[in-house]
Amino acid sequence: MSTSLAPAAPAGPHSSKMARKVAGASFIGTALESYDFYVFGTAAALILNRIFFPEVDAATGVLLSFLSLGMGFIARPVGAILFGHIGDRVGRKTSLIWTIILMGVATGAVGLLPDYNTIGIWAPLLLVLLRLLQGLAVGGEWGGSILIATEHAAPRKRALYAAIPQIGSPVGTILVTGIFLLLAQVSDEAMVAGVWRIPFLLAFPFMGIALYLRLAIEETPVFKGVEKAHQVTRVPLLEVLRTQWAAVLVAAAAALLGIGSYFLMTTYTQSYGTKILGLSESTVLNAALVGSVLQLATIPAFGFLANRIGSARMVMAGAVATLVISFPLYFIISNANTPVYILTILIGGIAPTAAWAALGGLMADLFPARTGFTALSLAYSIAGILSGFTPSVTQVFSNATGAAWWHPGVVLALMSLITIAGALAARHMTQHNTAAAPQKTGSAPA
Repeated sequence: MSTSLAPAAPAGPHSSKMARKVAGASFIGTALESYDFYVFGTAAALILNRIFFPEVDAATGVLLSFLSLGMGFIARPVGAILFGHIGDRVGRKTSLIWTIILMGVATGAVGLLPDYNTIGIWAPLLLVLLRLLQGLAVGGEWGGSILIATEHAAPRKRALYAAIPQIGSPVGTILVTGIFLLLAQVSDEAMVAGVWRIPFLLAFPFMGIALYLRLAIEETPVFKGVEKAHQVTRVPLLEVLRTQWAAVLVAAAAALLGIGSYFLMTTYTQSYGTKILGLSESTVLNAALVGSVLQLATIPAFGFLANRIGSARMVMAGAVATLVISFPLYFIISNANTPVYILTILIGGIAPTAAWAALGGLMADLFPARTGFTALSLAYSIAGILSGFTPSVTQVFSNATGAAWWHPGVVLALMSLITIAGALAARHMTQHNTAAAPQKTGSAPA
C-alpha cells in the first residue's frame, strides 16, 4: 500500500499566495461546518428536549436529544463515500462547494421546523432527518478541507496548513456559545416560544459567506497532477477498501480523542454541569467560550510544533496528556464552584487540543492523493460515529452509577488509549511506506 501523494506543483510566489488563500477559505468553511454542527449539540443540551420531546420526563428528553445529535454521525460514512467520490473523481473544490451548501441549508431549516405541540411526532422525525443531512455534509467537509489546504502547501509546511482548518472548530464554538449567551438573557418563555430558532437561521447568511470564498479558490495542484497522470480512480471507495482499509481504521482510532473529547467536555459536560452540579447555563457556556478562545492560540502553536516533531507524535503526546488528567479533571469539576469550573475546563481542554491540531496532518500523510478524499473522509466518519454517541453513552453511564464523579473520566481515558494506539500505528505505517517508496515525492513523512 503506497501512501505518498502525487507530485505537487513547484511552490512559487503564486502558489504560496494561493496556498494562503485556500487555507483561509478552508478555515472559513470548517468554521461554518463547526458552527452548524455544534449549534445542534448546544441546543440539544439546553433546549431541544423541551421543543421536540415534551411528552417525556426531563432526563429521558435530554437522552433523546443526545441521540438525535448522534444520528448525524450515522450519515457521515454515506457523505464520506458520496463527496469523497466527487472529490477524488471530479475535484476537491467541486465537492466542497456542495458540502457547504447542504450543511447550511440543513442547519437553517431546523430553525424553520414547527415544534411538537404544532405537528406532533412529525417534529422530532423531521429534526432527525435534518440532522442526518447535516451528517451527510460533514462526512465530506472535513476531509476535503484538510486535503485542499495541505495539497496547496509546500511539503515543509503541510502539518501547519493541516492545522489551519482545525481552527474552524473553536471559532464555530465561539460563535455558538456567544449567541447562546446572548439568548440566555431572554426569558425562558421567550426562548421556548421561538428565540431558540435564531442560531439555526443564522446558518443561511454564514453559508453565503463561505460559498463566496470557496468559489474563488483554485483546484489543488496535487489533484491536477493526478488528472494529468491519468491516475484518477474509477471507484475510489473500492480501492480504499481493497488496499487501504487498515490505514482507515488506524486513522479513525487516531481521530477518536480529537473529535470525541469535544462532545464529552462541552456537549455532555454542559448538561452535567447544569443538571447534576447545579451550575447556571451562563457558567457552562462561559467555560466553553473561554476554552475556545484559548484554542485560537494553541491550535496553530501545536500545528507549528507538529511541523517540527511530526503529526503522529503530536497526536500521541496530546492523547497521553489527556489520559493523565482524565480522572483528576472530573474530580475537580464535580467539586468546583464557578471560577474553578471555568478554569478546569480551560486547562483540561489544552491536552486534547494537541491531538486535534495535528490530526489532519497525520491523516493526510497516510493516504495517496488518488483516493485521499474518500479515505480521509471515511476514517473521520468512523471516528465521528463513535464520538457522536459519546454524550448519550456517558449519560447512560451516569444513570447507572448515580452520576458518580468519575464516570466521564472513564470515557475520556478510554478515548485517549485508543488514540495513543492509533497514533503509534500511524507513525509506523507512514515511516514504513516512506522507506518503501523513497522515489515518490509530495508527502512529508510524519
